[in-house]
Amino acid sequence: MKNPTKIRDVLLVGGGHNGLVCATYLARAGLDVTVLERRGVVGGAAVTEEFHPGFRNSVASYTVSLLQPKVIADLDLHGHGLRIVQRRCNNFLPLPEGGYLLTGAGRTAAEVAKFSRRDAEALPAYEARLDAIADVLRALALQPPPNVTDGGWWKALPELLRGARLGRRLHALDETLRQELLDLFSISAAEYLDRWFESAPIKALFGFDGVVGNYASPYAPGSAYVLLHHVFGEVNGTKGAWGHAIGGMGAITQAMARAATAAGVQIRTGAAVSEVVVEGGRAVGVVTDAGETLRARAVVANVNPKLLYQRLLKADAVPAATAERMRNWRCGSGTFRMNVALSRLPDFSALPGEGDHLTAGIIMAPSLGYMDRAWRDAHDHGWSREPIVEMLIPSTLDDSLAPPGMHVASLFCQHVAPELSGGRSWDDHREEVADLMIATVDRYAPGFAASVLGRQALSPLDLERVFGLVGGDIFHGALSLNQLFSARPMLGQAGYRGAIPGLYLCGSGTHPGGGVTGAPGHNAAQVVIGDLR
Repeated sequence: MKNPTKIRDVLLVGGGHNGLVCATYLARAGLDVTVLERRGVVGGAAVTEEFHPGFRNSVASYTVSLLQPKVIADLDLHGHGLRIVQRRCNNFLPLPEGGYLLTGAGRTAAEVAKFSRRDAEALPAYEARLDAIADVLRALALQPPPNVTDGGWWKALPELLRGARLGRRLHALDETLRQELLDLFSISAAEYLDRWFESAPIKALFGFDGVVGNYASPYAPGSAYVLLHHVFGEVNGTKGAWGHAIGGMGAITQAMARAATAAGVQIRTGAAVSEVVVEGGRAVGVVTDAGETLRARAVVANVNPKLLYQRLLKADAVPAATAERMRNWRCGSGTFRMNVALSRLPDFSALPGEGDHLTAGIIMAPSLGYMDRAWRDAHDHGWSREPIVEMLIPSTLDDSLAPPGMHVASLFCQHVAPELSGGRSWDDHREEVADLMIATVDRYAPGFAASVLGRQALSPLDLERVFGLVGGDIFHGALSLNQLFSARPMLGQAGYRGAIPGLYLCGSGTHPGGGVTGAPGHNAAQVVIGDLR
């Protein structure tokens, strides 16, 4: 029988990947940690599930790059069964009028030269520039940003020292790179790419990273940073590469769960939290949907900050400044997510037959102008009638996901409005939009629609219901300048400490932001350990 009076060291709300990472570090530091997960399986949005009889796929999050090498090593994820393989090509951009751009090691320059020799010549400098800046961001990802505080010099001193260390890192960049970094935080992806390139295909291929999970046009100020956010990952030591976890994204979080359990973490699934309990101005525990009250010295929330402060805490427990910030916290990725079971591989008109291009991220959005129109259409209509679709076919790298000779594909589709106007519900339009996404792929690969044996469609509303992604936001909050770094989730809470004592945040709504990185969980754990000790 559970002891209702037991006071644990830490209760961690949400068993997504950052929660599992945080819990493991905490337990290894000797703390008594319990993870409470609402669903019947841990992993949050990084899970592998059967969506059609005999077909399994990464249901929400769908590809690997940003997972921190330090987290992989510290948790010994490979020792707990994780295996990641690199795509044989990075990206494939088929063009509707014929032709294509296929990027990857040893082939990108020649491919780009098909459209512009000048662009091919610019590639090395472009890549070197981004690599240098990305190296700084990689280092900054695994430490809390300077936290604006009003707690006097005693609390401000560590933040000043952290700011000084940051300054030294930035000073290591030459003047041109420092200016470039500032520009990347503020200008649009289109403006940045126009500085470097002239041909539409290369700008479309790179510009896609500026709208992934970002409900915005590539011409929107700040979208250049979203582009940068997607290039500072690595796979098996190769910077900027993208890969696949054998067994799907759930293989990552299952390895994390094994690491957590081995460290002594108690993981409880089917344990939804309805309230964070506050007594005497301090977070002291939680109440589950089943009515069980659990108490702890610290409560760590691995959920969207908006969900935490607006749904899990009583209104009178949330300071006025935090409540106002959460009313203005911008969520919504413009994402419609699909998984499809296929009787055969797609055959693209631009590059017929099987080949390495089918292991790549297949981007169906031929220009920045096309992406801009897609966003405008979604903004006005509710969804793009000519949408942006990235397709991955993970079964080309992993035959455990589908029956022999058959395949699974992930469709990451944009843009759709997080909430439909005029009282419309996504429940009434989900299948209509799913048909549109299948038809979009079919235009590039005729016969694709006929090969679909089954499908799973997740609207922004579904992503919120199933995975707690408010507004379908895969990042737990837009990666805009006013929601980054020391302002993520708000000034004064950038150090992973929440609005009230005893409450901490460790999810993607904290620095350095979204993606399957493990960095927020890693960073928050160090803060909690220091406080509880």
